Amino acid sequence: MVYFVGAGPGAADLITVRGMRLLEQADVVIYAGSLVNPELLSYCKKECEIHNSAYMTLEEVLAVMEEAEKQKLTTVRLHTGEPSIYGAVREQMDLLDEKGILYESCPGVSACFGAAALLNLEYTLPEVSQSLIITRMEGRTKVPEKESIESFAAHHASMSIYLSTGMLGELSRRLIAGGYGKDTPAAIVYKATWPEEEAHLCTVEQLEETAKAHNITKTALIIVGDIVAHQHYGKSRLYAPDFETEFRKIKKSREKE
Repeated sequence: MVYFVGAGPGAADLITVRGMRLLEQADVVIYAGSLVNPELLSYCKKECEIHNSAYMTLEEVLAVMEEAEKQKLTTVRLHTGEPSIYGAVREQMDLLDEKGILYESCPGVSACFGAAALLNLEYTLPEVSQSLIITRMEGRTKVPEKESIESFAAHHASMSIYLSTGMLGELSRRLIAGGYGKDTPAAIVYKATWPEEEAHLCTVEQLEETAKAHNITKTALIIVGDIVAHQHYGKSRLYAPDFETEFRKIKKSREKE
């Protein structure tokens, strides 16, 4: 069996309990060494065979999985964050399907949630934004034409932008062209939940200069939207005294006698 496990955003204690237990049981671990915290490997047993996929091709990764299956061993493919977001897992699963090798997925905490925790922000503030857009700038990997930064910016929703730290000048221009005001609040979060994490508040227009001022060139997440400033939002109706739920009846205020 092959298990695709989300390592979480960085901190070794932010892997799920299920993910930790799978690492403890694994005979073979293939981890994304360029992004996954190596402290997570401390959960592995001493005899576990460990491979760093930063130095491997897809074919080499599959070959390790195949050999482990021949020996009836348990393999953990350890991906950064949540594997379903920019994890390149589908191509691995398709090859395992071709080989008749069984696999399961174990979810993880994505970087956008680690960044939100650092900033103590809520992506879905009533009357400000009720949607979170997770996207990226186009680089060596293409982005579908209908998913341009401009088209998403037109919604004025909360945005969490991955893999774009080296293109912040262009990102600012495209966000503004799409409809965000130049003064829209933004944040740059570097290595969220790692010991060296940093968070810097700015505006959409100031993204590039803020990153340069703090020498941030990679491994950062960009958050855009009025939710960063957490002002002028409405309170949740869920806890309002005149809002009835399955568990709570409407509570009428006492009138003065």
